[in-house]
Amino acid sequence: MHHLADPPGKDSDATESLESLIDSLVAYHRDARPTASTADPRRPLEVMAREALAVIRPALFDEEERRRVDQLGEWLAQDLVRLAPLLESRRERQLTSWALAHPESRLCHEGRTLLVNAIGRDPTVPGNELAADAASDLAALLVGLEARGESALTRLALDRYLRLSGDYPQARLLSLFGICHALSGARRALQRRPAEDQDPEHPARLAESMAECRRYLDLAERIAEFRFPPLVIAVGVSGSGKSRFTAGLVARLGAIRVCSDAERRRLHELPAEMTYPQGAALDPAVDIFDEAATERTYRHLACCAGTLLDAGIPACVDATCLKRWQRDLLRQQAEARGLPCLVVSFEADEATLRRRIEKRARHQGVELANSLSVLERQLAEREAFADEERLNLVHLDTTADNAAETLVDLIEEHVRLG
Repeated sequence: MHHLADPPGKDSDATESLESLIDSLVAYHRDARPTASTADPRRPLEVMAREALAVIRPALFDEEERRRVDQLGEWLAQDLVRLAPLLESRRERQLTSWALAHPESRLCHEGRTLLVNAIGRDPTVPGNELAADAASDLAALLVGLEARGESALTRLALDRYLRLSGDYPQARLLSLFGICHALSGARRALQRRPAEDQDPEHPARLAESMAECRRYLDLAERIAEFRFPPLVIAVGVSGSGKSRFTAGLVARLGAIRVCSDAERRRLHELPAEMTYPQGAALDPAVDIFDEAATERTYRHLACCAGTLLDAGIPACVDATCLKRWQRDLLRQQAEARGLPCLVVSFEADEATLRRRIEKRARHQGVELANSLSVLERQLAEREAFADEERLNLVHLDTTADNAAETLVDLIEEHVRLG
């Protein structure tokens, strides 16, 4: 097993919050040395699924349940073929699971322990010892949270991981690995069945084990369900409230954000913690806001959003989107796939915009004059919405007391989310 040591002062068997866990997972997947292997990258999935199905199917008494399990097996087989090129292209990302490097870690939330190994992977499950794509670890965490009814945390975990890692192609593998981990969960539940001649409470404990098995099977079916995810395009100048309000869509609606500031920095290999007035370059020699850099950024945003939509995941692009060509480029990602799209114009009066920018500048320690000049330029350069855009356009007054609830209602109404 090859991996980098944990940072000084960090206990590898620590209790993790969700944020610290995601940060650790991203760092591990980025820095761990891939495990040299000539094996087919599909093998870990095949082993996990085969062993799980071999235990689950004979334990089910209902023919309809056995038929559903067989359908899951067929779905996996078809998706392994469909996604084989992507798995092969990511062969160099195969590595030993984070869980094996942190065997005593715990994921805690509000004083409760949610998962052991922090990501909920059982190292004794066949196939878990094999090197696999980083998507396996993330999928295990998402399945573990979802199986415990923590849907909001599931969405927050996925959003944070993808934003920090930038590994959006991984999203297309999550359903594949997720079903395998859900089947492994069902298998573990069945293996906890008590022996009839050894346990006086056998009927009750057997019913409990079977109920847990069925919960995991239901989860596997939900993961496999075909979805029509929407694309939400957030439009607005600095201080309009885009980032604050779109952040709320993650836990409430499961829309994963693609943020222009994060992706622009990533494209230019700049530190994630770097702060600057939006649209203002700190180094004239490296202008990340010139015309070419901006076009490159928006094409990358469109690619990331399209990848999420292909994975069946609702996407929300958080960018100013002040130019019509930028909005068209993003909107085409949904239209080309026959998926719903909603353009949300985040709006506030100019006094409110200036007040918010002044507060942000103080917090970030940047020059207020630069931030305000960026706002003035954006207000002057923004282009009106075209007639074809208005078909999918809604306006949101972010100064209203109920703006967050209004935004959710608008999205649910227009794209039938949830």
